[in-house]
Amino acid sequence: MLPLEGAEVVALPSAGGVVGGLVGAMARPGALARETVHLGREVVSILRGTDRLAPSAQDKRFTDPAWRENPAYRRLGQAYLAWGSSLARLVDRYEAEGADWRDVERARFALGALTSGMAPTNTLLGNPAALRRAIDTGGRSIVRGMGHLVEDLRHNRGMPAQTDRSAFAVGRNLAVTRGAVVYRDDVIELLQYRPTTERVRQRPLVIVPPPIGRFYFLDLARGRSFVEYAVGQGLQVFMISWRNPARKQAGWNLDTYAERIRRAIGVAREVTGSPDVNTLGFCAGGILMTTVLNHLAAIADRSVHSAAYAVTLLDFDGPAPMAAFSGRRPLGASRRVSRTRGVIPARSMESAFSWMRPDDLVFHSLVHQWLMGEDPPASDLLAWHADGTNLPTALHDQFRQIFRDNTLVRPGAVTVLGSPVDLGEITLPTFVLGAAADHLTPWTGCYRITQLLSGPGTFVLSSDGHLQSLINPPGNPKASYWTGGPPGPDPQDWRTAAEWHAGSWWECWAPWTIERSRAEVPAPAELGSAVHPPLEPAPGSYVLDRQPA
Repeated sequence: MLPLEGAEVVALPSAGGVVGGLVGAMARPGALARETVHLGREVVSILRGTDRLAPSAQDKRFTDPAWRENPAYRRLGQAYLAWGSSLARLVDRYEAEGADWRDVERARFALGALTSGMAPTNTLLGNPAALRRAIDTGGRSIVRGMGHLVEDLRHNRGMPAQTDRSAFAVGRNLAVTRGAVVYRDDVIELLQYRPTTERVRQRPLVIVPPPIGRFYFLDLARGRSFVEYAVGQGLQVFMISWRNPARKQAGWNLDTYAERIRRAIGVAREVTGSPDVNTLGFCAGGILMTTVLNHLAAIADRSVHSAAYAVTLLDFDGPAPMAAFSGRRPLGASRRVSRTRGVIPARSMESAFSWMRPDDLVFHSLVHQWLMGEDPPASDLLAWHADGTNLPTALHDQFRQIFRDNTLVRPGAVTVLGSPVDLGEITLPTFVLGAAADHLTPWTGCYRITQLLSGPGTFVLSSDGHLQSLINPPGNPKASYWTGGPPGPDPQDWRTAAEWHAGSWWECWAPWTIERSRAEVPAPAELGSAVHPPLEPAPGSYVLDRQPA
């Protein structure tokens, strides 16, 4: 499966702002001159056939034997790698000389798109594997590729399709864990999942997914579903399903979303008879969850017993790729788009996410579908990625300010549900997950949550990237994670002393949550309650953009 990142950026980069970052890195005469001389020497060495430059073994673009055995292709590949390395060194020097880290991240974003787009493998003549396929099929692969290109121009805004969406359908082979909608208002549906064990824990779990994207990345195909796993651990699981906003919902803001989380907590308490709940926030859902925890702390409400975070940032004063989307110019452009339409459209955000990983999410598909004539692969995660949601203008503007001005960590700078946000007032136990290969929400930034909140914290580090770390069922032979002692101020000190484990972080999170979920009781025979009866089976209507009667 392709590596996939996303579900976190909430603004769109302007071409001028991003390219300006790269120009800023290159427009330094001394550094540019030195790098030009260095590149020239490398090219001469390559042409002589004496250069040892070779692609990484992990770079799947250059796995065809021709890149090693054919002199012309070998030199072409080496020249491309030398050019890309030269640009990367310019950006590295730009950073080392004290450039603002936001400008550096914008430069890296532009560099990634530029170097990925200029790869020789993106052209038929520059791709020996595609040429061989054309010869072996008598040109049929080219004909099929042209058909895919025309289809994508007509139906996918000129972007190569990443997956065969017809292979998956929500309610058929995605989001199939049994349950029911037990609460609905104009913003959310709350799903309660049917127990699969004879006994369950008294204290329920309320999951807060991000408002960007559908909730079912947590309930993919059987055997890959976090919800299925959590229910199988004897937990009473409730899931928020956000409605996909349209233009008339442009005014939905932090208060709108936080209030629905508060209501979901109340419904879960009423249905289960528990005085409090555990919560789990994913990605931007963790930001929203935090504002509710702050409000509850401010009014001395003990409705939440513990909270877990997965790949969430609360402190934005550190290098992260989303900085390419958080400068004043790109955010100004996205604000104009959102105010014109009332929302940031799902298609626009999907495109932005893809360009954060251009090799994996743009050009890999271009090569295989357009040049080699292959059909798009069937992938449940990529099908979810293509099934995006809009973001309302008001929430976008508030997220924009949080990203740009880092207001969540400044006590009183943000007010939600009438309570000034002060992260230090949150004192309940927390479980915080970071991902070692996460370039979207760097794990050291996620680790900061343990220092910003005042309660006892547990930190766990997964080995994968942003989304791959979340879709991580036990039994994956490539999965691993680290655990350690109480997290101190320095994340590197924690990692140095941490212990490595083979397996999924799910297996670490589950006992932590079960320990905080009270005693076992007989599993309920029916879902819902007299006050909140089942309205329809899971996955509900909002995930399908269907308006129930």
